[in-house]
Amino acid sequence: MTQGARPPAGAGDGRRVADAVDGADDTRAANSLVAEAVTLAYDRRVVVEDLSLEIPPGSFTVVVGPNACGKSTLLRGLARLLAPRSGAVLLDGRAVHTLPTKEVARRIGLLPQSAIAPEGITVSDLVARGRYPHQGLLRQWSVADEDAVREAMDLTDVTDLAERAVDELSGGQRQRVWLAMVLAQQTPILLLDEPTTFLDIAHQYEVMDLCADLHEQGRTLVAVLHDLNQAARYATHLVVMKDGVVVAQGHPGDVLTAELVEHVFGLPCRVVPDPASGTPLVVPEVRRGAAGRA
Repeated sequence: MTQGARPPAGAGDGRRVADAVDGADDTRAANSLVAEAVTLAYDRRVVVEDLSLEIPPGSFTVVVGPNACGKSTLLRGLARLLAPRSGAVLLDGRAVHTLPTKEVARRIGLLPQSAIAPEGITVSDLVARGRYPHQGLLRQWSVADEDAVREAMDLTDVTDLAERAVDELSGGQRQRVWLAMVLAQQTPILLLDEPTTFLDIAHQYEVMDLCADLHEQGRTLVAVLHDLNQAARYATHLVVMKDGVVVAQGHPGDVLTAELVEHVFGLPCRVVPDPASGTPLVVPEVRRGAAGRA
């Protein structure tokens, strides 16, 4: 693994930093993330207005809704990338926009929808940038950082790509590299905007299984997904948005109904138990004239 983009090893005390997810019970008790009556806008275009939402600590929360309903905008607000016009995002009761940037980055990791890597940067060096929030004048690159980078690359199956330039990779490979960088950050809260984008079906479920594992270890996850069946299978808390507001939330088995899907997405369907998981499975109604075709 290359060292060129990192501070020199041994520059700090070299002590191993405690993993951010040690002690799942303690993690679930803290890390409260709440949006209180937030209005989010781009210039004059208001996307989310007077929205309140509490992310259950320790949950795997999935946000779904039609295109342009405000899902990604909400995630940007939670991540401190977009300041509310009104209202506030609170992290453990403190307004997130008043907190130091590095403090927030040690608590909240974000996988954005469209990330751009510096030209020519290698996979290992990009993943290593996830450790930046843990660096400082008195705490430089350490064995703990090296271990965090290696573990993140192993979990996302990009270790063999370590010396490749990121801009040479396929879309799916790049997505896994960006996820590795976020995992290397070792934050107790993860915000994932369409984490399965560009991935083939097998890698989609590998990533979702990884997210489920992280949740079971004690992390709080908030993911924006388009696939309702993946959302229903993996979420412990489902949030449904339409036109910038939350129209329903709760356990997927309680929230996801045929009536809700048709109201929010305009899709006539049936909702039946998934034969593999028992979670709700959305089955679109057959288009007229298509029934019976081989």
